[in-house]
Amino acid sequence: MSNASLLTAFILTGLPHAPGLDAPLFGIFLVVYVLTVLGNLLILLVIRVDSHLHTPMYYFLTNLSFIDIWFSTVTVPKMLMTLVSPSGRTISFHSCVAQLYFFHFLGSTECFLYTVMSCDRYLAISYPLRYTNMMSGSRCALLATSTWLSGSLHSAVQTIMTFHLPYCGPNQIQHYFCDAPPILKLACADTSANEMVIFLDIGVVASGCFVLIVLSYVSIVCSILRIRTSEGRRRAFQTCASHCIVVLCFFVPCVFIYLRPGSRDIVDGVVAIFYTVLTPLLNPVVYTLRNKEVKKAVLKLRDKVAHPQRK
Repeated sequence: MSNASLLTAFILTGLPHAPGLDAPLFGIFLVVYVLTVLGNLLILLVIRVDSHLHTPMYYFLTNLSFIDIWFSTVTVPKMLMTLVSPSGRTISFHSCVAQLYFFHFLGSTECFLYTVMSCDRYLAISYPLRYTNMMSGSRCALLATSTWLSGSLHSAVQTIMTFHLPYCGPNQIQHYFCDAPPILKLACADTSANEMVIFLDIGVVASGCFVLIVLSYVSIVCSILRIRTSEGRRRAFQTCASHCIVVLCFFVPCVFIYLRPGSRDIVDGVVAIFYTVLTPLLNPVVYTLRNKEVKKAVLKLRDKVAHPQRK
């Protein structure tokens, strides 16, 4: 970072809303955050204790749940602080750097993980007899590790490109967390090159992952249509429907914010709610309500807790 970075703190304007809505919004987002953490912890616990769920699909789902817990934690608690007191809007320079890094680290890792999960579903449906050998435990671990390392590298580029600039003037970030587009507006230097690199970086990652996901699901649909029984086709479609719902809720807002010309602070702040607050909650909701295996495992866990003396 540049030695000319004179600012020691930033001020977050918070979520755009009417002043009288502070308390209701605080209550709503607090409940959503608690449900997000508890729901994803429940998925982690259920998959851990039920041996029937020790498969590649649920291995990747545990990674997704773990990411969503921390992805939500990076932004929501600070947003809640901006709603309860003016002092809660202040964030130190180094805390802002850390928030931006972990936000993009977890977000891009989730992006890569969605891509891996779509490829996993393609292999499971298209090559059921060879699937176990193709997705061995070591290969799953390698794929998961690759998503985390790629996310870390991608985030490092975003963070370095944002904070190597000098910040010596206005310190009010028009957002409820530290993100690159609103921060770059405060830099005391030309940011056109930085904006282009960030645009291309996010564009390549998001577009590449989305294209691979679409190709995977086109292949999946073709494989499903070759299944002879209607029950087999229905079960195959149900297996992939949950993933498609979460992927759309994650990618559409991201594309809207990062891959369009210009920036509208109020609109971006509202749209960001979808992938920072709601998508992490959708993961446990969608995967439990639409998945019979997970629902069965949850019921078994509940029975064990309620009746520990039963075998």
